[in-house]
Amino acid sequence: MENIVQKFGGTSIGKASRMKSVAGIVQKTLDDNFFPIIVLSALSSGGKKDGTTSQLLEASNEAIKKGPYYKIIDHLQEIHVKIIKESIEIRSIREELEEDIENELHKLKLFLDAIQVIGEISPRSLDVIISTGEKLSARIFTSILTSHGTDACYVNLANIIDRPFNEIDQRFCSYLQKKLSEIIKECGAKVPVVTGFMGFIPNGIIRSIGRGYTDFTAALIATGTRAKELQIWKEVDGIFTADPKKISSAKVLTQVTPAEASELSYFGSEVIHPFTMEQVTNANIPVRIKNTFEPDLPGTIIKPKGKSDQDKEGPTAITVKRDIVLVNIQSNRMLMAYGFMSKIFDIFNRYEIIIDLVSTSEVSVSLSLDNTQDLDEALHDLKQLGTVSVRKGMAILSLVGEGMRRSVGTAGQMFSRLADQGINIEVISQGASEINISCAIEDKQSDKAIKAVHEMLVKA
Repeated sequence: MENIVQKFGGTSIGKASRMKSVAGIVQKTLDDNFFPIIVLSALSSGGKKDGTTSQLLEASNEAIKKGPYYKIIDHLQEIHVKIIKESIEIRSIREELEEDIENELHKLKLFLDAIQVIGEISPRSLDVIISTGEKLSARIFTSILTSHGTDACYVNLANIIDRPFNEIDQRFCSYLQKKLSEIIKECGAKVPVVTGFMGFIPNGIIRSIGRGYTDFTAALIATGTRAKELQIWKEVDGIFTADPKKISSAKVLTQVTPAEASELSYFGSEVIHPFTMEQVTNANIPVRIKNTFEPDLPGTIIKPKGKSDQDKEGPTAITVKRDIVLVNIQSNRMLMAYGFMSKIFDIFNRYEIIIDLVSTSEVSVSLSLDNTQDLDEALHDLKQLGTVSVRKGMAILSLVGEGMRRSVGTAGQMFSRLADQGINIEVISQGASEINISCAIEDKQSDKAIKAVHEMLVKA
């Protein structure tokens, strides 16, 4: 029986009815003669801002400020216990699970008490706090499967990393792939239900990987167990040509390439975490994006050696990354100056600020940023190099597609359509791979810009 790794997002399991639906998906996978390995995010009944992980981060901040963090934890307990009561009919399983949840959150309160006394929080301590969310969801779902007659095995990855690492490199990934494979094998014939949180990542999981870390965990399990397929179950039918909430004519793409998926994810569409794409592509494992609420739909498949839906000239999809800050450094010292750009990047590196786009001329450099923490300090240093200006409320509009390599005039069409709508372009960037044309515009014009450029895809 071949393995299929199935990762379910927080909204997919955020209510009792959704948990039961996911249990049905798992059982159908077994009925289809595949062995499912389940990876879960923390619960989220609504959007990311209302999810368990966000509330745990809020609780940690309240502990530092000596605020009402107990209230947040008590609210989380109410949410999880409600799901237990509504989804598990067997009394013995339900009562044992409720006790486990209460004990887990009690330990978290004690940990937050210590944070309150210290008045600060380390990346490792933050990992301890946010790991609680995946422990709760995986523990509950394991019991739901058991109560529905599916043998399941709860797998907590919080302590999987038992040797020091300084960075997330391939050595680190290969080590984890082997460890994960061994842990999954220990479950035998039982369906593994795995916490999306995975050990103590160098420099902290949020800082090093980001909020999409459960995708990364699922990818490492898929590669470690040599799965037939990695399925990312979300609340959408697949990858669209544009955000369907903004563009009614947006269409689901049956297939995209790994490069297209990575570009779309980085520039705003949140399709799949880039680290995930890299691991499964190297292992030649396909990824399928599926809708939890419409499980019979085919979704979108990302094949490592496949071709995109747009197996022709032209772009595949349009996406936007909002709430961007644009920084411009102008200086005559750039002319014939050796190492000027290096000085700029050294400053951003020192303050750990990630740069999205870069555009240069002989006397100026423009950069777009989505992380503005410590930006004021960085700006102080940048002013030693030249005149610095900052524009907030910006967005990055990105047109993506492998077919653009074979297409002449795509950029011209894109910029003409934006000009026709009166949309001013601040920065233009095209990577050497020629599959992404990006530009910075005012965020308030994003919706109008997407609609104008998306017409290129519809008419292509």
